[in-house]
Amino acid sequence: MARFRSSGNGQFRTERVVQLDSQSERPGRRIQAAIVAGIREGRLPPGAALPSSRALAAEWGVSRTTATAAYEQLAAEGYVESRPGARPRVAAGLLPPAPAAPPPAAAPPALSGYGARLAALPPLPPPGSDALAVDFRHGELAPADFPALPWRRALAEALRRPPRRLRYGDPAGDPALRAALAGYLWRARGLRCAPEQIVVVGGSQQGIDLCARLLLDPGDRVAIEDPAYSLARHAFLAAGAVPEPHPVDREGLRTAALGAARLAYVTPSHQFPLGAVLSAARRQALLAWARREGAWVLEDDYDGEFRFGVAPIPPLQAMEQEGAERVLYLGTVSKTLSPALRLGYLVLPRALVAPFATAKRLTDRHASGLEQAALARLIESGAYERHVRRARRRHAARRAALLAALRAALGPRATVAGEEAGLHVVLWLEELPAALEPTLVARAGAAGLGLYPVGALYHPGGARPDKAGLVIGYAALGEAEIAEGVRRLRAVLEAMRR
Repeated sequence: MARFRSSGNGQFRTERVVQLDSQSERPGRRIQAAIVAGIREGRLPPGAALPSSRALAAEWGVSRTTATAAYEQLAAEGYVESRPGARPRVAAGLLPPAPAAPPPAAAPPALSGYGARLAALPPLPPPGSDALAVDFRHGELAPADFPALPWRRALAEALRRPPRRLRYGDPAGDPALRAALAGYLWRARGLRCAPEQIVVVGGSQQGIDLCARLLLDPGDRVAIEDPAYSLARHAFLAAGAVPEPHPVDREGLRTAALGAARLAYVTPSHQFPLGAVLSAARRQALLAWARREGAWVLEDDYDGEFRFGVAPIPPLQAMEQEGAERVLYLGTVSKTLSPALRLGYLVLPRALVAPFATAKRLTDRHASGLEQAALARLIESGAYERHVRRARRRHAARRAALLAALRAALGPRATVAGEEAGLHVVLWLEELPAALEPTLVARAGAAGLGLYPVGALYHPGGARPDKAGLVIGYAALGEAEIAEGVRRLRAVLEAMRR
């Protein structure tokens, strides 16, 4: 490398410091960087004469062509002025470097009202840790369950049929996927809808967020179950709405206490997290409330495909009276294929399709076109429903292993709820006070066991059972892992009792 020193007569020359390694970096770029650094540091003031291209080439050990090209690039960027027959000079208009100033005191970010509400939400939970020996985190699936071969075939088929042009797609979703979903929902969930009523979203969380931003104004009240999916509550809070918690019992949401609200968010097929199924009488009461209040019902059917022993419960949307159109149905492939795919769908009243498609376009244009095409082909070929049936059998075996292990290890000291459906259960610990949930989770973590308290899902400051509870997810675990996890849980509980 080289640096620039004054020769005492207002001109500058380069001084060799380190031999140039022309193989490590382009010489011309290093010459430019050295001259720019000299200008910025004040060693090359405006108007200072620079070495001729011949001298610069000799100093740097490069060809004159390289030196000339470096000066031409500096001139194009405004650092150097050159005239025919004269040595290049530092551009006269460059300002001298400003003296260093102490950094200003950090000011709070100027966020919008929406941004300020986001900043006030609880911090993001840490991601799952692969260091745990057994992790009962809910919402995760076993990689071995993913239908890798059918998915590869669907992707290959999508690639073999490329579009005429690579362009932005329909923000509401790939027409082929919307048509395939409409057929699947009728076969699997008894839900009748036209493909035009479906908007493909980036997983159920984006669906909830779009509903919160399009259907709610700041100050609007939202009826939610208590306990409930915490990220749904956060989406409503971020929109400025006021979530109003309503208790859940063995028949699901207590609809008799519903008051004036703009929207109700419910998980009627398998209440999250307690697992209750909304009874037929309460389903009818909820729909009647929505018609009476002119309110919307957001039905989150996050794992409706998985019910053991009996057929899946039909969705609310299938019970709606002709022309009522107050229910927005939200589905996802996160529990059937993978949460990493980020594909979900909203079945909307016809009047809402256009604004939701516009909002989707402004959010991220549309979901991944290739993955939408692959999912459409997976459904059209029947492979998706075959996979769901296989997954249901595997999860039933895991569920049976979990229930047997819990009975053998904990007996009457624990009660299981919500085991009839879904991919998780709630474990109530009859002898452990609710206040000790954080201690239990911390001690289990130290023993290599991932546990997740149900208390975190209750409305802050609301009523909850006095006993400790855990949300136990089992869909990502093998039967041996389940047995080992329950063994570690028992050991931690016994240590706490002692």
